[in-house]
Amino acid sequence: MIQLHYYPSTAAMVPHIVLEEIGVPYQRVLVDRMQNAHKTPDYLRLNPNGLIPVLVDGDLVLYETAAICLHLCDTHPEAGLVPPVGTAERAHFYKWLMWLTNTLQATLITYFYSERSVAPGNAAGAAEVKAQAEVKIGAMLDQLDAELARHGGPWFAGGQYSALDAYVLTLCRWTRNFKSPAARTRAQLGPYLQRMLARPAVARVFGAEQLAQPWV
Repeated sequence: MIQLHYYPSTAAMVPHIVLEEIGVPYQRVLVDRMQNAHKTPDYLRLNPNGLIPVLVDGDLVLYETAAICLHLCDTHPEAGLVPPVGTAERAHFYKWLMWLTNTLQATLITYFYSERSVAPGNAAGAAEVKAQAEVKIGAMLDQLDAELARHGGPWFAGGQYSALDAYVLTLCRWTRNFKSPAARTRAQLGPYLQRMLARPAVARVFGAEQLAQPWV
């Protein structure tokens, strides 16, 4: 059985949603970050970076959220969560998937862990890094909003729901306590995120991860 090593409200939510959308049996394995379980020797054998999530699929051990999602989509094509190989739609899927993981998510990590970008004890420097990251994130959320406005479809790629939607929802959720959160300050993202929350697979994930309101 597929195993998803996860912690609630982390990037593991993305493949968690994908697994629920696919509808295959899988097992959730909690990695308790509060107890530094992601830094233990056993977990580091799965992911030497000490990051969450990890997917175990038979003999395959896979980390990196985007890679996990691509693997799940490719091994379960009947779910229709990724466009056909060789199409322009597939190329744009790749583009947005890489942008979400390498640009928006990376900047969100800088925001939440700004102290990592400065010398130890430099609280003022960390605060400045955090403030600048929030400004950059705001512009990126505007870019997501503009893309939804451009095509006018219900899902991020247009008319077809895809694995991108799980990623967009997860990262937008991380902004819920910002001064300008994705769900409450942008004309397209707000309704879009509500459509996402209405999906049964998403509701099951939020319930399983025991997340408190507001969800976004």
